[in-house]
Amino acid sequence: QVQLVESGGGLVQAGDSLRLSCAASGRTFSTFRMGWFRQAPGKEREFVGFISWSTGRTDYAGSVKGRFTISRDNAKNTVYLQMNSLKPEDTAVYYCAVDSRPGPYWSANHYEYWGQGTQVTVSS
Repeated sequence: QVQLVESGGGLVQAGDSLRLSCAASGRTFSTFRMGWFRQAPGKEREFVGFISWSTGRTDYAGSVKGRFTISRDNAKNTVYLQMNSLKPEDTAVYYCAVDSRPGPYWSANHYEYWGQGTQVTVSS
């Protein structure tokens, strides 16, 4: 079992920056990737990006590439989502998730463990 707790969400203005954290506990030794997803009201859960726990390799959705950066702190079992140049379209509940095997990292259904989410609201 892996437990995930997101933090750092809030209300910001367009153009601002925000950093989200996802702290993992439990059987983190089996973690393969940690992903970030977001879901706006009435929309599908959307892939944001992921980081490989062991190598640090990252990948991002085109909508956030160049603005968002994922990093990790292995000693703290924590992954971060640095969000810059925020836009109103970034407004959503942001979730972190863990998988334990290779697979389609862009698909929410692939991930085994999920946090409860943290709300990010970007005003115009």
